[in-house]
Amino acid sequence: MAVQFPNESDSYRAARNALLESEKELRRRIESVAAERRALPVGGATPEDYAFDSDEGPVRMSSLFGDRDTLVIYSFMYGPAMAQPCTSCTSILDALEGEVPHIVDRVPFVAVARSPIDRIREFAQTRGWRNLRLLSSANNAYNRDYRAEDEKGAQWPALTVFVRRDGQIHHSYSTELLYATAEPGQDGRHVDMIWPLWNVFDYTPEGRGTDWYPKLKY
Repeated sequence: MAVQFPNESDSYRAARNALLESEKELRRRIESVAAERRALPVGGATPEDYAFDSDEGPVRMSSLFGDRDTLVIYSFMYGPAMAQPCTSCTSILDALEGEVPHIVDRVPFVAVARSPIDRIREFAQTRGWRNLRLLSSANNAYNRDYRAEDEKGAQWPALTVFVRRDGQIHHSYSTELLYATAEPGQDGRHVDMIWPLWNVFDYTPEGRGTDWYPKLKY
Protein backbone atom coordinates (compact mmCIF):
# COMPACT_ATOMS: atom_id res chain seq x y z
CA MET A 1 0.00 0.00 0.00
CA ALA A 2 1.48 3.35 -1.05
CA VAL A 3 1.46 5.87 1.79
CA GLN A 4 1.51 9.62 1.30
CA PHE A 5 0.56 12.53 3.54
CA PRO A 6 -0.62 16.03 2.56
CA ASN A 7 1.91 18.27 0.79
CA GLU A 8 4.93 16.07 1.45
CA SER A 9 7.88 16.42 -0.93
CA ASP A 10 9.38 13.66 -3.02
CA SER A 11 12.57 13.93 -0.96
CA TYR A 12 10.61 13.43 2.24
CA ARG A 13 8.84 10.35 0.85
CA ALA A 14 12.11 8.87 -0.42
CA ALA A 15 13.78 9.36 2.97
CA ARG A 16 10.72 8.01 4.78
CA ASN A 17 10.62 4.90 2.61
CA ALA A 18 14.30 4.27 3.35
CA LEU A 19 13.57 4.68 7.06
CA LEU A 20 10.69 2.23 6.73
CA GLU A 21 13.12 -0.45 5.58
CA SER A 22 15.27 0.26 8.65
CA GLU A 23 12.19 0.02 10.88
CA LYS A 24 11.29 -3.33 9.36
CA GLU A 25 14.82 -4.57 10.01
CA LEU A 26 14.63 -3.28 13.59
CA ARG A 27 11.37 -5.14 14.13
CA ARG A 28 12.91 -8.33 12.77
CA ARG A 29 15.90 -7.88 15.06
CA ILE A 30 13.72 -7.24 18.12
CA GLU A 31 11.76 -10.40 17.39
CA SER A 32 14.98 -12.34 16.78
CA VAL A 33 16.45 -11.24 20.13
CA ALA A 34 13.18 -12.11 21.88
CA ALA A 35 13.40 -15.60 20.36
CA GLU A 36 16.98 -15.93 21.67
CA ARG A 37 15.76 -14.87 25.09
CA ARG A 38 12.99 -17.46 25.06
CA ALA A 39 15.50 -20.13 24.02
CA LEU A 40 17.79 -19.61 27.01
CA PRO A 41 18.37 -22.77 29.04
CA VAL A 42 16.86 -22.84 32.50
CA GLY A 43 18.96 -20.79 34.91
CA GLY A 44 20.05 -21.55 38.43
CA ALA A 45 17.65 -22.55 41.18
CA THR A 46 16.81 -19.79 43.64
CA PRO A 47 18.80 -20.00 46.89
CA GLU A 48 15.57 -20.00 48.88
CA ASP A 49 11.82 -19.54 48.64
CA TYR A 50 12.04 -15.86 49.53
CA ALA A 51 9.53 -14.44 52.00
CA PHE A 52 8.42 -10.94 50.99
CA ASP A 53 6.38 -8.51 53.07
CA SER A 54 3.03 -7.49 51.65
CA ASP A 55 -0.13 -5.70 52.72
CA GLU A 56 -1.52 -9.14 53.60
CA GLY A 57 1.55 -10.20 55.58
CA PRO A 58 4.51 -12.39 54.55
CA VAL A 59 4.23 -14.11 51.16
CA ARG A 60 6.57 -16.72 49.70
CA MET A 61 7.92 -16.38 46.19
CA SER A 62 6.42 -19.77 45.33
CA SER A 63 2.94 -18.45 46.07
CA LEU A 64 3.38 -15.54 43.63
CA PHE A 65 3.22 -17.92 40.67
CA GLY A 66 -0.38 -18.88 41.38
CA ASP A 67 -1.28 -21.55 38.84
CA ARG A 68 1.32 -20.32 36.31
CA ASP A 69 4.90 -21.43 35.73
CA THR A 70 6.39 -17.97 35.06
CA LEU A 71 6.80 -14.96 37.33
CA VAL A 72 8.02 -11.46 36.42
CA ILE A 73 9.50 -9.17 39.09
CA TYR A 74 10.43 -5.53 38.64
CA SER A 75 12.91 -4.29 41.24
CA PHE A 76 12.49 -0.58 41.79
CA MET A 77 14.95 1.67 43.53
CA TYR A 78 13.49 2.62 46.89
CA GLY A 79 15.85 1.60 49.65
CA PRO A 80 15.40 2.49 53.33
CA ALA A 81 18.17 5.11 53.13
CA MET A 82 16.61 6.87 50.11
CA ALA A 83 14.57 10.02 50.82
CA GLN A 84 12.31 9.20 47.88
CA PRO A 85 12.06 6.51 45.21
CA CYS A 86 13.96 6.69 41.97
CA THR A 87 12.11 9.02 39.62
CA SER A 88 12.82 6.80 36.62
CA CYS A 89 11.50 3.69 38.36
CA THR A 90 8.44 5.69 39.36
CA SER A 91 7.88 6.64 35.72
CA ILE A 92 8.09 2.98 34.72
CA LEU A 93 5.64 1.90 37.42
CA ASP A 94 3.26 4.75 36.59
CA ALA A 95 2.97 3.22 33.12
CA LEU A 96 2.81 -0.39 34.29
CA GLU A 97 0.05 0.52 36.74
CA GLY A 98 -2.28 0.81 33.75
CA GLU A 99 -0.90 -2.25 31.96
CA VAL A 100 -0.86 -4.65 34.90
CA PRO A 101 -4.46 -5.89 34.48
CA HIS A 102 -3.52 -6.95 30.94
CA ILE A 103 -0.13 -8.40 31.97
CA VAL A 104 -1.42 -10.58 34.80
CA ASP A 105 -4.02 -12.13 32.53
CA ARG A 106 -1.05 -14.03 31.07
CA VAL A 107 1.77 -13.89 33.62
CA PRO A 108 2.06 -12.90 37.30
CA PHE A 109 3.84 -9.58 37.83
CA VAL A 110 5.00 -7.92 41.05
CA ALA A 111 7.15 -4.91 41.93
CA VAL A 112 9.65 -5.23 44.77
CA ALA A 113 11.53 -2.58 46.74
CA ARG A 114 13.88 -2.74 49.72
CA SER A 115 11.98 -0.23 51.88
CA PRO A 116 9.53 -1.50 54.51
CA ILE A 117 6.10 -2.29 53.15
CA ASP A 118 4.43 0.56 55.05
CA ARG A 119 6.74 3.05 53.35
CA ILE A 120 6.09 1.52 49.94
CA ARG A 121 2.33 1.61 50.51
CA GLU A 122 2.44 5.24 51.57
CA PHE A 123 4.26 6.23 48.39
CA ALA A 124 1.95 4.12 46.24
CA GLN A 125 -1.02 6.03 47.61
CA THR A 126 0.52 9.33 46.53
CA ARG A 127 0.80 7.94 42.97
CA GLY A 128 -2.67 6.46 42.87
CA TRP A 129 -1.31 2.96 42.24
CA ARG A 130 -4.12 0.45 42.74
CA ASN A 131 -3.32 -2.34 40.29
CA LEU A 132 0.35 -3.00 41.00
CA ARG A 133 1.14 -5.74 43.49
CA LEU A 134 3.87 -4.19 45.62
CA LEU A 135 6.16 -6.19 47.89
CA SER A 136 9.01 -5.42 50.26
CA SER A 137 12.32 -7.27 50.30
CA ALA A 138 13.37 -5.54 53.54
CA ASN A 139 13.71 -8.85 55.35
CA ASN A 140 15.27 -11.10 52.73
CA ALA A 141 18.31 -11.29 50.44
CA TYR A 142 16.41 -11.07 47.15
CA ASN A 143 17.77 -7.66 46.11
CA ARG A 144 21.37 -8.64 46.76
CA ASP A 145 21.02 -12.07 45.15
CA TYR A 146 19.42 -10.74 41.95
CA ARG A 147 21.51 -7.62 41.35
CA ALA A 148 19.01 -5.03 42.59
CA GLU A 149 21.37 -3.93 45.37
CA ASP A 150 25.14 -3.73 45.67
CA GLU A 151 27.36 -4.51 48.63
CA LYS A 152 27.12 -0.89 49.82
CA GLY A 153 23.32 -0.91 49.80
CA ALA A 154 22.89 1.13 46.62
CA GLN A 155 19.73 0.18 44.75
CA TRP A 156 19.54 -0.81 41.08
CA PRO A 157 16.62 -1.34 38.71
CA ALA A 158 16.06 -4.79 37.26
CA LEU A 159 13.48 -6.82 35.42
CA THR A 160 13.80 -10.47 36.40
CA VAL A 161 11.92 -13.53 35.20
CA PHE A 162 11.60 -16.80 37.10
CA VAL A 163 10.18 -20.14 36.03
CA ARG A 164 8.93 -23.11 37.99
CA ARG A 165 10.11 -26.52 36.86
CA ASP A 166 9.23 -29.74 38.71
CA GLY A 167 8.31 -27.76 41.81
CA GLN A 168 11.61 -25.85 41.90
CA ILE A 169 11.94 -22.12 41.15
CA HIS A 170 14.68 -21.21 38.68
CA HIS A 171 16.04 -17.94 37.41
CA SER A 172 15.18 -17.49 33.73
CA TYR A 173 16.29 -14.00 32.70
CA SER A 174 17.46 -10.67 34.10
CA THR A 175 18.21 -7.41 32.35
CA GLU A 176 22.01 -7.01 32.37
CA LEU A 177 22.88 -4.16 29.98
CA LEU A 178 23.48 -1.90 32.97
CA TYR A 179 26.48 -4.06 33.89
CA ALA A 180 27.85 -4.46 30.38
CA THR A 181 30.60 -2.25 28.94
CA ALA A 182 28.79 0.82 27.63
CA GLU A 183 29.09 1.65 23.96
CA PRO A 184 30.04 5.27 23.08
CA GLY A 185 27.06 7.57 23.50
CA GLN A 186 24.87 4.83 24.96
CA ASP A 187 23.08 5.17 28.29
CA GLY A 188 23.11 2.20 30.63
CA ARG A 189 19.31 2.05 30.93
CA HIS A 190 18.50 -1.62 30.61
CA VAL A 191 14.74 -1.72 31.15
CA ASP A 192 13.76 0.53 28.23
CA MET A 193 11.71 -2.18 26.55
CA ILE A 194 9.03 -1.90 29.26
CA TRP A 195 9.30 1.91 29.56
CA PRO A 196 6.96 3.79 27.18
CA LEU A 197 8.36 7.23 28.00
CA TRP A 198 11.58 7.04 25.99
CA ASN A 199 9.95 5.15 23.17
CA VAL A 200 7.52 8.05 22.66
CA PHE A 201 10.40 10.54 22.63
CA ASP A 202 12.21 8.40 20.07
CA TYR A 203 9.47 9.26 17.56
CA THR A 204 10.08 13.01 17.88
CA PRO A 205 12.66 15.20 16.08
CA GLU A 206 14.12 16.17 19.47
CA GLY A 207 14.62 12.54 20.49
CA ARG A 208 15.42 11.47 24.03
CA GLY A 209 17.89 14.22 24.69
CA THR A 210 20.69 13.94 27.23
CA ASP A 211 19.68 16.33 29.99
CA TRP A 212 16.07 15.47 30.82
CA TYR A 213 14.84 12.83 33.24
CA PRO A 214 11.45 12.13 34.82
CA LYS A 215 10.37 13.93 37.97
CA LEU A 216 7.96 13.05 40.73
CA LYS A 217 6.16 16.37 40.21
CA TYR A 218 5.93 18.88 37.34
